Amino acid sequence: MVRTFVPAIAPHEPNFVNTINITFQFQDGQPAQTHVAAQGESVLDVALNNDIQLQHNCGGVCGCSTCHVYVLQGEDELPEISDKEEDFIDRAVNPRINSRLACQCVVQAEGNDLVILIPPQDFLGH
Repeated sequence: MVRTFVPAIAPHEPNFVNTINITFQFQDGQPAQTHVAAQGESVLDVALNNDIQLQHNCGGVCGCSTCHVYVLQGEDELPEISDKEEDFIDRAVNPRINSRLACQCVVQAEGNDLVILIPPQDFLGH
C-alpha cells in the first residue's frame, strides 16, 4: 500500500488517499502495464482511465460478463465475490477459480498490489 498526498480543501488539512499498484497483464501478448489505483476505484475504472481495452457492455454495474478478468495476485484484498457476480462469471469465456468481474474488484482501504490478467477482448460479450 502507498499513501498518496491529495491536496485538501483547506490548505492546512492535508488528505492522504490509500493507493495500490495494479499490474495489467494481457493474454494477447501486449506488454504489461502498471498503474496506480486509489481506494474506491474498481479495476475496470483504472483500466479505462489508462486506455486499456476492457469490454464493459453493462457500463460496469455487474450486469454482464464482458469485463471478466483473472486475478493472479491480491485476490484476498478484494471484496468477497457476490452471488450475482458469480452467476455472470459462469457465463464468461473460459472462467477459472481466480475469475472476477473487473467492475466488482474495488480497491479497499489498505491492501497489497494486484496483478490482473486480461483475456483477449475480441469477442461479442453477454
